[in-house]
Amino acid sequence: MAETRPTVKPATSVQAKKSSNIISLLAPVICLVVGYIIWRFVLGAGSNFGSGSENGGFWPERHDPKTALSKMYLGGIIVPILIGTFLTMITFVIERFLTISKATGTGNNADFIRKVQYHLANKNVDAALQECDKQKGSVGNVMKAGLHRYKDMINNTELSTEQKVMAIQKEVEEATSLELPMLEKNLVFLSTIASIATLLGLLGTVVGMIRAFSNLGADSGGSGAAAQLSVGISEALYNTALGIGTSAFAIIFYNIFTTKIDGITYGIDESGFTLTQTFASLYK
Repeated sequence: MAETRPTVKPATSVQAKKSSNIISLLAPVICLVVGYIIWRFVLGAGSNFGSGSENGGFWPERHDPKTALSKMYLGGIIVPILIGTFLTMITFVIERFLTISKATGTGNNADFIRKVQYHLANKNVDAALQECDKQKGSVGNVMKAGLHRYKDMINNTELSTEQKVMAIQKEVEEATSLELPMLEKNLVFLSTIASIATLLGLLGTVVGMIRAFSNLGADSGGSGAAAQLSVGISEALYNTALGIGTSAFAIIFYNIFTTKIDGITYGIDESGFTLTQTFASLYK
């Protein structure tokens, strides 16, 4: 009986990237604490009000605000949560901007792929690898991983052309599976903030309205009561303004980042197609 030779599966050259998720855990908590500090000690400083007292512990009584910003303090206990939510949104916008800017790399992806195609057409894989080093982005990383497998398959005499193409394609897919999660990481925070910020603002407004009408009911009535109600409603609406503003910014930046990620993903897909098609045409 003829001896069956086992097929050796090519080892992948793609290495898993180690990334810390500490910012995802700490940022929301820290931002909420900072939001409370801003609300309590900056907006709610005693010097910003004409009268008041330190009664109330973490929510001291304040009256007669001197500035428009100090009126936000009177918006209620939801205001520091909204400030913390806004700071969380800013934190992840900066983090995603730095990460996606690095992943975009240098130069135009279409120009980069054309240069690689030119070098591969001339069977100069090393020059194509140098272009990947210059690109320094996710498309370059995926292309580089595929090129290493591409280079190995050129001298491989055990596999058929179809098997070699599949090996290159698998290498590209494995590299892509490591790059894409890094690009999409933490975007869920922006999408969540975009959804809940407006709801938090409305909750704060409702709570403020309840307080305003409760104070009106406790008052004896008259023009003074109407003026007090107007002030209470105005203070409550600061919650809505903060919530809508935070949600709007989160939606805008979420769409910007997803558009950039879609562009990088398209470049990655095109790079994989370039490698497999070029190999299949040159090394039949």
